[in-house]
Amino acid sequence: MMSVALDDALSLRARAELVCARQQVSIATDLVSRFSGTLVAACHSIADQGRHVPDLPTVEPLHEEFFRGETAQSAASWNGLLHHVLFSERARFFHKLRILAHTIEQLCREFHQAAGEISDGVAVQPGASWTFLDAIHYDLNTCLREAEVVLKSFLRALPSEQLAGFAVEMGKAPVPIRVRARARPRLSRASA
Repeated sequence: MMSVALDDALSLRARAELVCARQQVSIATDLVSRFSGTLVAACHSIADQGRHVPDLPTVEPLHEEFFRGETAQSAASWNGLLHHVLFSERARFFHKLRILAHTIEQLCREFHQAAGEISDGVAVQPGASWTFLDAIHYDLNTCLREAEVVLKSFLRALPSEQLAGFAVEMGKAPVPIRVRARARPRLSRASA
């Protein structure tokens, strides 16, 4: 739904229906928050349950070229660097989950900021803000795919007696990502 809402907003903008596009981007923002909270909660659940699994799966580092935005590319770069420094596969597994969760949270905050500026009509460079939203969306989807691969490999390594407990953990309601309220622009009382 997040992708559909943002795609609708981008389509409305392309047709110069700016008021509707701004309304649609605010809907996309709410969906990004829900999606991000759920994905971060899944990463935390995998990490929590992974502490009880003796043989965790081997993970590959994030690849910088799979991402478009600076935030995600930087996180992938750090993950790649630390992947080669960390000696145990276990440490690599948990580090990848931490990097994914942190990156998703940061992307959600950046989406909120850019979408808020667009919705409020205060974006200094609206075209760049829309492009930025599209890049963040792409990076969130890439994080989803990375988390999906980790989850699938984790489920194969998870002992069958721990599966029920993990299912309960994954079924818990996610904690929403806290996004600081934006400062609203103030109109000056000075005359022009």
